[in-house]
Amino acid sequence: MSHIQIAVDGPAGAGKSTIAKLIAKELNYIYVDTGAMYRAVTYFAMQHNFISETHLHTKELIKNLSDITLQFRFNETLGFAEMYLNNENIEQAIRTIEVSRLVSKIAEISEVRAKLVEQQQQMGQNKGIVMDGRDIGTVVFPDADLKLFMTASPQTKAQRRFEELIEKGQKVTFEEVLQNVQERDYIDTHREDSPLVKADEAIEIDNSNLTKKEQFELVMELVKDIL
Repeated sequence: MSHIQIAVDGPAGAGKSTIAKLIAKELNYIYVDTGAMYRAVTYFAMQHNFISETHLHTKELIKNLSDITLQFRFNETLGFAEMYLNNENIEQAIRTIEVSRLVSKIAEISEVRAKLVEQQQQMGQNKGIVMDGRDIGTVVFPDADLKLFMTASPQTKAQRRFEELIEKGQKVTFEEVLQNVQERDYIDTHREDSPLVKADEAIEIDNSNLTKKEQFELVMELVKDIL
């Protein structure tokens, strides 16, 4: 087997993107952050006042889904692909706590999921891909060659996200980040359409006490077993 599909699922802040990027780079595979796609739709909805802390105009957003074009463009300087919405680089704009607070509500909308899942499946047709998200091993790539389910304690996840946001210059408290992580976990696991669940064949990795290097070595052993 020369190229495989690797699905990496798990809750917010579980380190999915970190390990997926490392594995993709090592294998020279395409890396796709599906969370960025849902964040991009959320950002679009915020820009058009379809969603805020107090309202969600689902029908209006659905009517305007055809106006959304998403692309990943590789940034050689950074070493990873950035998210573009209608030819605008929104990589930084979608990583705010404001987007984080609303993204799970957008991800509950079936029409949004259908649009993005179709795009994600097209991206993985030729294999040689590492994709992370909430439903990759269950919905997007149910026949993926390797399925991982990353987990960590709520405190660990919140601490990671808190440090990321602080590093980017955002003013947040640990308590509000922890609350956001817990709320997103609840919505993601309780939504009707494609809830976050561990795929039957997925290998669960609790990385609460694992370094990036330890996670990388563990996953690469699993990859080598398949290849």
